[in-house]
Amino acid sequence: MTISLIVTTYNRPDALRLVLDSISRQTRLPDEVVVADDGSGDETRRLLENTAAGFPVPLRHVWQEDKGFRAGTARNKAIAAASGEYIVQIDGDMVLHPRFVADHAAVARRGSFVLGSRVRLNEEWTRRYCRSGRFPSISIFSRAIYKGREKAIRLPRFIGERMSRRYHKGGSAIGCNMAYWRDDVIAVNGYDEHYHGWGCEDDDLSRRLSASGLDSFKLFRIGLAYHLWHREEDRSNYKRSREYYLCRAAENDFRCADGIDKYL
Repeated sequence: MTISLIVTTYNRPDALRLVLDSISRQTRLPDEVVVADDGSGDETRRLLENTAAGFPVPLRHVWQEDKGFRAGTARNKAIAAASGEYIVQIDGDMVLHPRFVADHAAVARRGSFVLGSRVRLNEEWTRRYCRSGRFPSISIFSRAIYKGREKAIRLPRFIGERMSRRYHKGGSAIGCNMAYWRDDVIAVNGYDEHYHGWGCEDDDLSRRLSASGLDSFKLFRIGLAYHLWHREEDRSNYKRSREYYLCRAAENDFRCADGIDKYL
């Protein structure tokens, strides 16, 4: 099984630098990294160009013009460009535990997709890490943790895998830690590009993957990732997106009209 790790980013090169460093230190490297860039400026481009030369796997940059928050569109373009059979998807402010990719690879099963979780870090320590360019190991007792402290406990993989399947959930998702087979997401036409602005695009993809017949399960204390603090996104378009989401959910459709097919 080949794995493409997709990293969504927007104008945050200091955080992206930490994320890329954590990827390079994985016990099981992805086969490639594709950065889904939602319109970042030249500093991000230079970082990726400079990092790619010494990176342990191919590092690709898929950029789109900045027209506001369009994470779903950026991810569609990255998925279309990806060569891996399996997609592990994170955001560009998610620093990975060294066994993150190995954990995802271990639980990948045909006929299902995976919803992960995150340990959220506070503003003070996020600034320290970004300023220093170094990210130390984080334990459950770390002062850097803002929320999800219990999620900083990594279980042995055989326990985490069993508990993940026992405590499976579906219906909603956070796109900053999610994994699926590439052909499964193409079958539902990827992200629905109707969603502009923050909110509902990940829930919609998760719903449609489930509607297509796939099982979903949530990782339990494996696949750990540490979410650097950031300001809240502009939610001014959320109400409209939620109404659209509920309308589509009532139809129980699984293939969106405006999706990834235009890039394939």
